[in-house]
Amino acid sequence: MKYYLLFGPPGAGKGTQAKLMVEKHNYHHVSTGDLLRQEIAKGSELGKIAKQLIDNGNFVDDSIVVEMIKNEIANNPGVTGFLFDGFPRTVAQAEILDKMLAERGEKVETVISIIISDALVFERIQHRANIEGRKDDAQPEIIQNRINTYHAKTEPLIEYYTKQGKYHKIDGDGTIEAIFARIEELL
Repeated sequence: MKYYLLFGPPGAGKGTQAKLMVEKHNYHHVSTGDLLRQEIAKGSELGKIAKQLIDNGNFVDDSIVVEMIKNEIANNPGVTGFLFDGFPRTVAQAEILDKMLAERGEKVETVISIIISDALVFERIQHRANIEGRKDDAQPEIIQNRINTYHAKTEPLIEYYTKQGKYHKIDGDGTIEAIFARIEELL
């Protein structure tokens, strides 16, 4: 089983690129954001907790996210690989993922990091909010908090995966097709 991580700030295009990768390589796409939105839509206890955190621009607790990931792997035993989008978001989550995969005799193959500027993050998130009606993406202070949280909690993953020789950055500015071509060159 192969495991790939799609990494980058909010609005970098991870979900868009993940769809293209799934179509071409038949990976199972695991988006923690999608999993959380499903829980929120169901109105589950997990969904209620997640909604409050997300509405304020914060990350959901590791224990909740990790449990969802374990379930997703267990419920999809016949796939050729997993493409994680939005997980791990912290070094603690990365360590948990590494341990969980090691117990299965598996590991993360490659971390693909889509790099864009904070100004472009802001622009893309506001655009997405207008198109998709995502209220968590509509307010400038929430967007700025998401950017700040990304820099503080997620960027340390760069060093973590660089030390493992798995981190690869991709220029995220340009057309969807150009960015996908850069990812394909890496794979």
